[in-house]
Amino acid sequence: MKATINLEKKHFPVLLNELISIISPLYGGTFIDCTFGNGGYSSKILENNLNSVVALDRDLDVRIYANNLKKKFPFRFEFYNSRFSEINNLNLENKKIKGIIFDLGYSLDQIMSKTKGLSFKSENKLNMQMGLNDISANDVINNMSQQNINNILKYYGDEKKSKIISKIICERRKTKLIKTNDLVKIINIVKKKPKSKIHNATKSFQALRIFVNQEISELMYGLINAFKILPIGGIMVIVTFNSIEDRIVKFFFKNYSESQNTSRYLPEASKKLKLFKLVNKKPILPSEAEIKINPPSRSAKMRYAFKIKDINNFKEFFNKFEKLIKIEELRKEI
Repeated sequence: MKATINLEKKHFPVLLNELISIISPLYGGTFIDCTFGNGGYSSKILENNLNSVVALDRDLDVRIYANNLKKKFPFRFEFYNSRFSEINNLNLENKKIKGIIFDLGYSLDQIMSKTKGLSFKSENKLNMQMGLNDISANDVINNMSQQNINNILKYYGDEKKSKIISKIICERRKTKLIKTNDLVKIINIVKKKPKSKIHNATKSFQALRIFVNQEISELMYGLINAFKILPIGGIMVIVTFNSIEDRIVKFFFKNYSESQNTSRYLPEASKKLKLFKLVNKKPILPSEAEIKINPPSRSAKMRYAFKIKDINNFKEFFNKFEKLIKIEELRKEI
């Protein structure tokens, strides 16, 4: 999943130079690309003959890019169609893992896909499935209760107009199936003119995508299971694109790092745990030059940390985001 598009409709891996600068001192082993997408990160890492890459992606459509890399680097590249939350189930025992990388955005191909329904301009049936899904956005919008739709938009999209949007959705669907363009029209009616360059439907679409793909639990288990297989001294790098993702990653690193013992949120028994070494407390942001070339990169934040100790108890991590995880349980209604 790579959120890397520009006005010329060309794929640009976000913060690529910054990533290489961070991980290059560890060259000479295996790097795991948890969100392969169009393969921008993997391709660059494989340019060094000392490196190998194991790539994952839940989206089967990216296989064309994976197959091309496999032909070019038959002995140094592997691809798995898998959720990154299941990274611990892969056969990686004999790999000399140096780093694990997550880019939580979406590629141009995914955004422009007529079947995925991520584009505001789509006239097709609502979908937003990124692969290995059990429900779609169509199931949510055309079947779930008004209260549950409201909760999804409110908590996963921080949509202040969630109540009225969900009400109109439930009224309109009595007479017709609500498709992607219909949902955009409803949101535009409620929110009228946007107060910024951000599209009116951005927050609602984000919320639906997060819910459909279970992105909260996927990220949390992805971070934990990546941590478990990462050797001491290895690096984890995560690029986020919205405030929910960044809050989760920031908490995970900060509260399990060398500086976490000042946190007032942790119980006394946990305050001595030091699992990560943080080099930068603040995230790395795209340069003005990169944003100019690739406008969607403006929301990207890169955080990274080095593993210094093992642990299996992440109770406070789940407690912190318990409310967000429980929203995923609303899918039982469908």
